[in-house]
Amino acid sequence: MALLGGRAGRAARVALPLSAALLLAGCASMPSGGEVSKVDDSQQAEGDTQVRVFGIPPRAHEQPWEIVNGFLEATTSGETDFATAKQYLAADLKKRWKPLAGITVLSTVPRALPVSDPGPKATVETISLDNTQTAKVDAGYAYRLSSDLFHEQVHLVKQNGEWRIDDLNDGLLLSAADFQRIYHSVNMYYFAAQGSGDRQGGGRQTLIADPVYLRRQQPDALSATVTALLGGPSEWLAPVADTAAPAGARLHDGRTSSVSLDDSQRLQVRLDKVDKLHGEACRRLAAQIFATVQGQSSVQLSSVEVQRTDGTEACTIGSGEAGQYGPGNLVGGTSAQFYIGSAKHNLIERQGASTSGYPVRGPLGADKANLLSVAVRRDGRLAAAVRSDGRQLVVASLADGAAVQTAPLTSAAQDPRNGLSAPSWDGFDDLWVADRNPAVSRLYVLPAGTGQPVAVGVPELEGRIESLRVASDGLRIALVVSEGGKDRLMLGRIDRGGTPEQPQFAVHDLRDITPAGESVLSASWAGASRLVVLGSDSAGSGQQIQWVSTDGSVSLATDTIGEADSVAASEDPDPAAVSLLASSHGSVYWQSPDLNWKKVTPPGASPVYPG
Repeated sequence: MALLGGRAGRAARVALPLSAALLLAGCASMPSGGEVSKVDDSQQAEGDTQVRVFGIPPRAHEQPWEIVNGFLEATTSGETDFATAKQYLAADLKKRWKPLAGITVLSTVPRALPVSDPGPKATVETISLDNTQTAKVDAGYAYRLSSDLFHEQVHLVKQNGEWRIDDLNDGLLLSAADFQRIYHSVNMYYFAAQGSGDRQGGGRQTLIADPVYLRRQQPDALSATVTALLGGPSEWLAPVADTAAPAGARLHDGRTSSVSLDDSQRLQVRLDKVDKLHGEACRRLAAQIFATVQGQSSVQLSSVEVQRTDGTEACTIGSGEAGQYGPGNLVGGTSAQFYIGSAKHNLIERQGASTSGYPVRGPLGADKANLLSVAVRRDGRLAAAVRSDGRQLVVASLADGAAVQTAPLTSAAQDPRNGLSAPSWDGFDDLWVADRNPAVSRLYVLPAGTGQPVAVGVPELEGRIESLRVASDGLRIALVVSEGGKDRLMLGRIDRGGTPEQPQFAVHDLRDITPAGESVLSASWAGASRLVVLGSDSAGSGQQIQWVSTDGSVSLATDTIGEADSVAASEDPDPAAVSLLASSHGSVYWQSPDLNWKKVTPPGASPVYPG
């Protein structure tokens, strides 16, 4: 029996200074735009010193378990062609093994155990690998959490007196630590497809982020990023997302030189199978490339030019036009923040770096507004609120002289904790809210905020929805679901159908993205493909705030303010707009750019950004 490890004898590692690492990484080093990404200690070390691992070829007369260990170690090297790893394979397997078929991420390095003891004259051997999965990455680079037990057998034969692997599954086996070192999360951007219920065609112009995992160190990171984008959206997002890339579109002759960036930060992408692409369809593809590359590049792109096979220009899109394809083209946006004042139960607004809030204009800012929770429409002009009894939903303009309108949805629950959840607006002016009444717990959409409630089917739901937040694209919804004494964070895909007059909604393909060992207290969208989550550990002895990707991977954690009860963040992709709000013991706190928490006055609770 041998524990897979002993890296000093199996691989060579070289730690490069940061400057050298950036030169090797090229444009994939550090984004200057996109979402803010804080790092934990292990990630900080990665940024300061890039560790390069070089695989060691098999040595003479190694035992079968040593061959398996050496092979797995070699797959963690920086080689993108896995040349060293393939030296551990029998001749036939070298030709058919597909390392890029997917990745199984394991909690630790697996143990290589002989299945039997065949004796010194044996010519075949089987090695067992056992561990616990933490995630699976498919051939399209999409990550998904998994907690299944892992068991796999590797078969070996003797060839010319040396053991070699002649049968194993396609794909890679990586420990969580190696996976984090080798791969990083990258947002691909596709267009939201809202179905027949699409109003005003807005969804066809809105980009939605689809996170995937790509290798950190590649010969040409820009080409790898564009190639992944051309592969289309992940299986989970594909039913509600479109790509403007024609079928079969790919880099010209598969060459990395088909993607180039000049000194003026103009990106040129030469593609095959796009000769008939022109006009708006071409600009949409250019917008996808712009958003995807901009999020990974160390420069601010000035334009993207899509070229045909012969090198002629199909279309060009500049930074200004590219920005028009964001979620702001739906209803608009505002940087203001809001919460419920403790003394008067009215709606308070805070802006900029101020630690003082002021009542909003209109009836919801008046004394004794009697509010329990609130959602402000993304343009900041309209708000929906649940009254203190938890039963009544109201909508009002944030303007002087406005009147409160009672929405046509009332909960029959007597306890506010079983009444209506805090509402949430999507980017199409629709209002989402859950009735938590145990007798008839349902999820509803009120078109335009005051239309007749439409019940939303959630066929995979087990438990009760405690709170919800809908993404601006109207395609993704985060649900905090209570079941069996634990509150989990679930991500669902929204399918919209019907007609504008009779819309239909359903939430499908729920995936559990709860941070390991946590019970979720509050969650909020915090960027294009990430949520900020307030959770407590299973023992209830501590809290922390974590940033969780929509694929379930946790990017970082930070200290909370003590015993917090809610957290909120902005979905705005501008890093300057991404600051946290949290409430604790009847006060609201704002996390300033220096990461210090500052108390906001007057005191209050239930802080929210628009949405």
